[in-house]
Amino acid sequence: MSLFELLQQVLVDSGLGWLALDERQLVFMLATPVFISVFAWEYLKIRHNPELVEGREALRNFALGAGYQTTELLFAGLIAFPVYAFAYHHRLVDIPLNPFTAALLWLLTDFCFYWMHRSSHRVRWLWAAHVTHHSSERMNFSTAMRQNATNIFNGGWLFYVPLALIGFNPVWIGVCYALSLVYQFFIHTTLVGRLHPAIEFIFNTPNHHRVHHARNPDYVDTNYGGVFIVFDRLFGTFTCERAGVPIEYGITRPPQHNNRLWMHWLHEYRDLARDMRQPGPLRQRLRHLWRPPEWERGDD
Repeated sequence: MSLFELLQQVLVDSGLGWLALDERQLVFMLATPVFISVFAWEYLKIRHNPELVEGREALRNFALGAGYQTTELLFAGLIAFPVYAFAYHHRLVDIPLNPFTAALLWLLTDFCFYWMHRSSHRVRWLWAAHVTHHSSERMNFSTAMRQNATNIFNGGWLFYVPLALIGFNPVWIGVCYALSLVYQFFIHTTLVGRLHPAIEFIFNTPNHHRVHHARNPDYVDTNYGGVFIVFDRLFGTFTCERAGVPIEYGITRPPQHNNRLWMHWLHEYRDLARDMRQPGPLRQRLRHLWRPPEWERGDD
């Protein structure tokens, strides 16, 4: 079967026809006016506090998000979709779409997101793209849009391919992923405090996600969940905000660069390449790719 036939099979089985080819970007396109409106409302609430929002940075964050969406639009169909189509063609079972399987896919997509997100903090190659999202020292809705245009190239999407191999249609995997990101936009704010304990126990909330964006030693590398926080509780990466430890937003090694957009996307790749160029055996040099961001040669 040719690549074109594999892609066509995925689209036909999705029930959406060729509209499904870029369903993720369709979701984002429909959500973007809502994102802008919600941020405008938030900005009016906090504009007098420069520790919470700064107009030029907010505009830059939306520009970074536009760059991310552009590369996804141009390259996801060329790079990721054929891999998903191949996996789906060799699927283990046929899974029809119904309320039960849709709920199951929603849960499994978030499970994959947890491990992708956790790996994006603990594997430097993946961190090189994800660091852009964490490098702001402010937390507001525009921070959610602060994304890296190289995401499609660094392979984080591979974490979801097993779902296609099991038998879930890649189109619906993409829909679940996109809706998960829409949900996550709304947890990037300081205006919402703690919610009901039952909600805080099951779902990722603004309170949990503020902790995730902290650079305090007590908070770093915790609360990786997307929609749900239960996976953090299950795998030992959950922590809650402590009264005596106020959150400091940002990353532990702030980049030294100007505010050109491309440097926000590429500064960690530059630092990674610098570390790999240091003299030593090839295997030691390559270890920088998969070891944690803070790892240095001689640490083990």
